[in-house]
Amino acid sequence: MDDWKNDRLASALDGTNPTLVIKMKSGLVVLGDSQLLPGYCILMAYPIVRCLNDLDIQRRSDFLLDMSLLGDAILDVCKPAKINYEILINAADFLYAHVFPRYKWEPEERKIMPVWLYPKEYRFSPENMFSEEKHSNMKTQIAGKLRELMNKNY
Repeated sequence: MDDWKNDRLASALDGTNPTLVIKMKSGLVVLGDSQLLPGYCILMAYPIVRCLNDLDIQRRSDFLLDMSLLGDAILDVCKPAKINYEILINAADFLYAHVFPRYKWEPEERKIMPVWLYPKEYRFSPENMFSEEKHSNMKTQIAGKLRELMNKNY
C-alpha cells in the first residue's frame, strides 16, 4: 500500500506517489508526509544530482527559481504569514528543498524555531499526516497556481 515511499522520486515519476503535486522545470513537487503546517512541500531535483553545487549555473537558477515559485504558490493558496526554505541533504543523497509555510496560529515559542523542533510525535501524529481526502483540494490548488506561475515566468 505504501510501496511508493520506498523510492519517492521514482514513484512520483511513474505516477504512483499520491503526494505528487506537479512537475516543474527543475524537478518534482510533492506534499510533505506531515501536513502539520498545511501546504508543506518538497521540490526534488530531477534529473537527480547529489547537491546544488553539482548543477551548472543555469540549472541552479532553474532549481532556485522553482523553489521560490513554489513558495509563491503556497502563499497564494494557503495564506501563511511567511515561507521558510531549507535545502538539507541529510536524509537522502540527492538534492531536494523543503518549502515550509509558517502561520500566525503557531505557538509563539515555535514561530522562531525550525519546524524540525516540533515534537516528532506531534508532527507525525495521524491527524497531521497527508491524506488524499483531506489534502487533495489543496494539492490541486497549489498545482494550478504553479501552472499559472510557470506560464508567466518561463
